[in-house]
Amino acid sequence: MTHTYQLTGMTCGGCENKVKNNLLILPEVTAVEVSKDTNSATISMDKHIGLAALQQALGGAESKYQITANNHSELAEETKSWTETYKPILLIFGYVTAISLLVSWQDGNINFMTFMRIFMAGFFLTFSFFKMLNLKAFAESYAMYDIVAKKFSSWGYIYAFIELGLGLSFALNLLPVVVNWVTLVVMLVSIIGVLESVLNKKKIQCACLGAVFNLPMSTVTIVEDAIMIAMSAAMLILM
Repeated sequence: MTHTYQLTGMTCGGCENKVKNNLLILPEVTAVEVSKDTNSATISMDKHIGLAALQQALGGAESKYQITANNHSELAEETKSWTETYKPILLIFGYVTAISLLVSWQDGNINFMTFMRIFMAGFFLTFSFFKMLNLKAFAESYAMYDIVAKKFSSWGYIYAFIELGLGLSFALNLLPVVVNWVTLVVMLVSIIGVLESVLNKKKIQCACLGAVFNLPMSTVTIVEDAIMIAMSAAMLILM
């Protein structure tokens, strides 16, 4: 398969050679053609390689060389409907919401504190599970947009375990004040990079479900983080 990408940062023939050689190091890549004049890279590969892996080969998120999806190539998935694209997230939210409603239903009424606690437990446990399936790939994808992970590559690994810890803490109702404050701070920091990427219309993969699903960064990701921020803030206020 062959994909064409937008690749910025090349200013001379030496840059072209460096970029080409760096990409050819990837075992899946069979051929590379780059052009500083058109800011493009045409890459042939045995199997599909995510943008995060390509960017890592070019020096990571802080590299002068930045590779993004081309409007008429890697964005072919845009032909899928919104529902098809976000089906994994929609299913997860549906399951988590249903379980939260069942657990929080008491004497004919919904206990909203219990609902929010169980919802957040399910959210963090599920999302951390998918991240753990390929922790390295998640960390690489996360570093493409998160403001902390861009500077500290290890943050992606730490973040996955923070989500796991928060999920277990909400499920067991451990130190609710501390856990909600940690959630509020972590998610506020997380949403900054998401907002920046969406507002700048960057075509990158959302790392919320790790590397298992190829989900584009969009307002859906903003809503995810915003829900966690709103729920943790509401629980702190209602305690």
